[in-house]
Amino acid sequence: MSTLNIHERRIGNVTVLDMDGNIRISGNNVALQKAIRSLVDEGRNQIVLNLARVTYIDSSGLGELISSHVTLTNRGGQIKLLNLTQRLQELMTITKLLPIFDVYGNEPEALDSFTTNDVIAVAAAPRVTNADMTAANDVGRAAA
Repeated sequence: MSTLNIHERRIGNVTVLDMDGNIRISGNNVALQKAIRSLVDEGRNQIVLNLARVTYIDSSGLGELISSHVTLTNRGGQIKLLNLTQRLQELMTITKLLPIFDVYGNEPEALDSFTTNDVIAVAAAPRVTNADMTAANDVGRAAA
């Protein structure tokens, strides 16, 4: 079982989390949850998750992505996804989670989106309810 390693980079007001491994929230692997909570507590609310080297994500991991999105949106921030693997993109499409997130194929575009779309993206961000999160977790478990 592979753990999740996270390397944090700061570029201006944006924090990029380069992730390598599995995103599983169950058991002892709560690295993503801790990293996001720590950034939110520090007031760092513009976050890019670089998922290029994520090899697996379970339903709890998908739930954590949604929870992070909701937390940041409610605090006036944003979380954006970068370099989704084909498998992760397919999983997020099947679970109907892909439209919730801003997804980018290259880092400069993801970084630029914060300065050019901050007000528009926050205002237009869809509201995700607890019922949406429960349904997404149910679908994620069925797909995993």
